[in-house]
Amino acid sequence: MISVFWSFMADVFSNEQAKRLFGFIAAGGTAGALIGPALTTALAIPLGPTNLLLLSALFLGWAVVSVKRLTAWREDVEGVTVEMANASKFADIPAVGRGIFTRIHGIRALYLVSRSPYLLGICLLILLLSILATFLYFQQLQIIQDNFSDSAERTAVFAAMDLAVNALTLILQVFLTGRIVNKLGIGWTLAVVPLGLGIGFLILGFAPVLSVLIAIQILRRAGNYSIMRPAREMLYVVVDKEEKYKAKNFIDTAVYRFGDWVGSVTYDGLQGLGFSMAGIAFIAVPLAGLWAWTSLKLGRKQQSMSVPDVPVI
Repeated sequence: MISVFWSFMADVFSNEQAKRLFGFIAAGGTAGALIGPALTTALAIPLGPTNLLLLSALFLGWAVVSVKRLTAWREDVEGVTVEMANASKFADIPAVGRGIFTRIHGIRALYLVSRSPYLLGICLLILLLSILATFLYFQQLQIIQDNFSDSAERTAVFAAMDLAVNALTLILQVFLTGRIVNKLGIGWTLAVVPLGLGIGFLILGFAPVLSVLIAIQILRRAGNYSIMRPAREMLYVVVDKEEKYKAKNFIDTAVYRFGDWVGSVTYDGLQGLGFSMAGIAFIAVPLAGLWAWTSLKLGRKQQSMSVPDVPVI
């Protein structure tokens, strides 16, 4: 659902609009993640769980209305009337594919990715992101387990980390993400998190302690949600509609989860070979460098693929 949402955003907004607005749009998701539990806590007893479900349905209906209004807004901006859109709806079918293989979503998506060096580059970026996040996740489990024997204490630490991540993410999304993209460009914006994570793994290699791990994990997650996620969604603004809605969903799901699996198998394998947590942290440093290099290459390619935006009212 989230992947389809960002496909829609990449389809609705132009390249320059995406640079300016995607941070604020992502902030809506972060705000929802904070407001949702707060509303549930406040209303669960007065309203009861059944009425809370009705409230949830109301919010979902509101989302549907928002989708319709965004679609109508884009048609108005582009000068496309309802009659023109209806008359051309069959002409748009080739843009999203026909035939038996195009209806098998996964096969078509794999074909679209395999023929595009740009999309393959995004696959590499997602793989490295997922692998290194998995490395850090396992290191987090190990350090937390070594420092806290009581499950309640571990739960409190995880909750405090989540609170810090959400608060920092919201601040960055609202006040800094758009400015960072406009100042550095998409390539360097994408490279901020892997460069920072590479430094973090280097520090963790020399000092594999709880305070360092918590700081790195909070900064990585907040950076991923507030900077990396909006910037990587901007990569899809310049591809065609079929790639937005098919290839992107394949990358966001299959490729991402494959990266999780590769990361976990690799981490277990390195431990089996006798590598310590510090040793694995040092191995992660060049992988973070490769991730940053891939980000820069993708940013340059995205810029070359973008077309000048038409004036928007």
